[in-house]
Amino acid sequence: MTRILAPARRPVGDLLREWRQRRRLSQLDFALDVDISQKHLSFIESGRSAPSRDMVLRLAERLDVPLRVRNLMLLAAGYAPVFPELPLDDPALAAARAAIDMVLAGHEPLPALAVDRRWTMLAANAAVPRLIGAIPDATLLRPPVNVLRLSLHPGGLAPRILNLGAWRAHLLDRLRREVDASADPHLVALLEELRAYPAGPSEDVGPAEDPSGLFVPLRLLTPAGPLSLFSTTTVFGTPTEITLSEIAIEAFFPADETTAKRLRQLADPQAPADPTP
Repeated sequence: MTRILAPARRPVGDLLREWRQRRRLSQLDFALDVDISQKHLSFIESGRSAPSRDMVLRLAERLDVPLRVRNLMLLAAGYAPVFPELPLDDPALAAARAAIDMVLAGHEPLPALAVDRRWTMLAANAAVPRLIGAIPDATLLRPPVNVLRLSLHPGGLAPRILNLGAWRAHLLDRLRREVDASADPHLVALLEELRAYPAGPSEDVGPAEDPSGLFVPLRLLTPAGPLSLFSTTTVFGTPTEITLSEIAIEAFFPADETTAKRLRQLADPQAPADPTP
């Protein structure tokens, strides 16, 4: 069972020790990494020494702690939080939101969407609705839309995913690693929910579907025919604001020329149909 950081105030030493262990670092290795003595680190973790504000930030940065948790660590140590959290429609984030919209629009006719740390869809380009199409359970499309739930729920895209077993395993593994990295209790609950959904066959991806063996494709049945897609993830570099630090853009690309043609056909129904079955 994955350990979860409790929201209640805890000593900063406990938080630092837990995140150090989460990163699988010994006290000695971590002390060497941050250039302090193991004894000093031990005193901080045990509460015998109170770290300075700069020390808390230094240790949290080396542990790659999420910005919102760094604020909790500062509070636990008696300092004010330093990382703001703004709504995405705040004027201060206008440039960032414009950049997201530009990336999404520029990716058309290929699908791309922006998600937050809990996989809630924040924005999507015009290709995403065409890719989703009609689904059995329309409630899955009511905001806030969780894209992992939409993908794997039997009332969502799952019946049309031709390699559901492999794609499900890929998404669950990715989510598990995010749980390990963030300790977010909402992601823990989402992971348990998704694991309870029906699984497809585990042997449903073969060489013919991914000759390169470089990635797990999403093989999705659409009105234009089956698509084979792979995805990339883009995040903001060196963010100092919580909302931006937790946004990712998921962009999908055709894994073969047939898929590229069918995506163009979905975007333009008047285009000649691809005869490939």
